[in-house]
Amino acid sequence: MVVTCDAQSNKVMTGADQLDLLLPSLTGKRVALIVNQTSVVKKTHLADTLKSRGVNIVKVFAPEHGFRGNAADGEPVNDTIDLKTGIPLLSLYGKSHKPKPQQLTDVDILIFDVQDVGARFYTYISTLTWVMEACAENGKTLIVLDRPNPNGNYVDGPILQPAFKSTIGLHPIPIVHGLTIGEIAGMINGEGWLEGKKKCSLEIVKLKNWKHADEYSLPIRPSPNLPNDQAVRLYPSICLFEGTVISLGRGTPMPFQVLGSPELKNMPFQFTPVAIKGFSIRPPLENKLCYGVDLRSVPVERKLDLSYLFKFYQAFPDKEKFFTNYFEKLVGNKELREQIKQGMTEDQIRATWKSDLDSYKEKRKKYLLYK
Repeated sequence: MVVTCDAQSNKVMTGADQLDLLLPSLTGKRVALIVNQTSVVKKTHLADTLKSRGVNIVKVFAPEHGFRGNAADGEPVNDTIDLKTGIPLLSLYGKSHKPKPQQLTDVDILIFDVQDVGARFYTYISTLTWVMEACAENGKTLIVLDRPNPNGNYVDGPILQPAFKSTIGLHPIPIVHGLTIGEIAGMINGEGWLEGKKKCSLEIVKLKNWKHADEYSLPIRPSPNLPNDQAVRLYPSICLFEGTVISLGRGTPMPFQVLGSPELKNMPFQFTPVAIKGFSIRPPLENKLCYGVDLRSVPVERKLDLSYLFKFYQAFPDKEKFFTNYFEKLVGNKELREQIKQGMTEDQIRATWKSDLDSYKEKRKKYLLYK
């Protein structure tokens, strides 16, 4: 069964949908929001909804892609004023990734409401961490409005090693972590992963009528280049190609659903990446005809699928140029590149993850808010 926000029976209720639980905490408080285009209540943005209810929103902190979700991948987000509400917008994806102490002096409560997709390298987990750190350091409370994880019904991949900590991976979790944004906030706090092992004053407005085994169709694209359910489901596996010379469809209407390169003329599918404002400003292999595969209709297994990496590595003529230095940051270890180059099978590679992955799964159980 696919559970969507439009289902009439057993309707999923996000944290933002439950204003009766949220509004009493905001009475007389100065509120800051960490939100983007996914932060909606019945098709109205959370900022507009709360403002109409008399909540004193003093500022909005905007993550990657911006407050209204119209910034391309990797494009800096600038400080500005929201034209619709007049609320100051402060960037968490530009010169600063973390709210500054002086930006919190006129704030009592921060609200985090951003749709995640369940992959370690999706940057909203990092934004959540830095916001939690700022709250812990400045004595502020953070309320997380939980949302379903569309890849929340499995856990897979190597655990991030400390040497590969970066903005796309801060914590020792697998690529597919199997937690909602509320659950991972609890894990970050509980495991002492904030700077100095500080604790954030944390409240979570839980989901209703959702469990991890449920399929979930996102009503709003979570970022410009994840346009549909197929892209979201493929994302944990296909994003590994960001660390190779292969195009994964940025600069096409099919991002994260096609793979190709000008060097692979024997492959059946063709596409040409081009610059698309608000989506991909300078896509890899821009204006070059690529040959590859079309994944728009393939069944997506609930696992980190390495078969595409194997296939393209084996087909690529100059294997020494196949991987880039970004690959290790995405994977979170130095082993996977060498394992593929050595010709190890997927089962052999998975066996090297098993012990750490089993330990993580046990740790994860402590923070689950849903079955």
